[in-house]
Amino acid sequence: MNTPATTHAAEPLTAPPLLRRMACWLYEGMLMFGVVFIAGYLFSTLTQTRHALDNRHMQQAFLFVVFGIYFVWFWSKGQTLAMKTWHIRVVDRQGRALSQPRALLRYLLAWVWFLPPLAASAAFALPGPEVSVLVLGWVAVWALLSRFHPQGQFLHDALAGTRLVHFKPPEPPKKARARAAT
Repeated sequence: MNTPATTHAAEPLTAPPLLRRMACWLYEGMLMFGVVFIAGYLFSTLTQTRHALDNRHMQQAFLFVVFGIYFVWFWSKGQTLAMKTWHIRVVDRQGRALSQPRALLRYLLAWVWFLPPLAASAAFALPGPEVSVLVLGWVAVWALLSRFHPQGQFLHDALAGTRLVHFKPPEPPKKARARAAT
């Protein structure tokens, strides 16, 4: 279903400001707590896990798959709930909705936000506070690198052939007419 993104005809496919994209990213993280809670409860119930560290690696793999299903599904529809709230849409380079394979590629490449600092923390057996600083520092550097992309896109978007664009849904007809009357 590669239809053009439903943006206004005169509206170019411009990247939202970095601050708005990062606010959306933070909001997405808060929403993911609910996904983690439900998926973790389902996993623990189905596997009869009685202790949080039992089946830890299996649960992490399960959550990786659940996150993949969540993001691929919503990105192939154009937006997650957080993206809708912040008026951001993900499209391909031509401005069309993402196919599921392209959304999956974007999901896998998006893990570059976390995997390098997590791998370094595992290799050097860093304590929790140092891991937090390392992850936050990496995310900040990774986000700021988008300033060097010609269209202001993140590296994983450029590699996946996707773009984050500003998207303001058209106003309902009643509100548009009321505003025109005033």
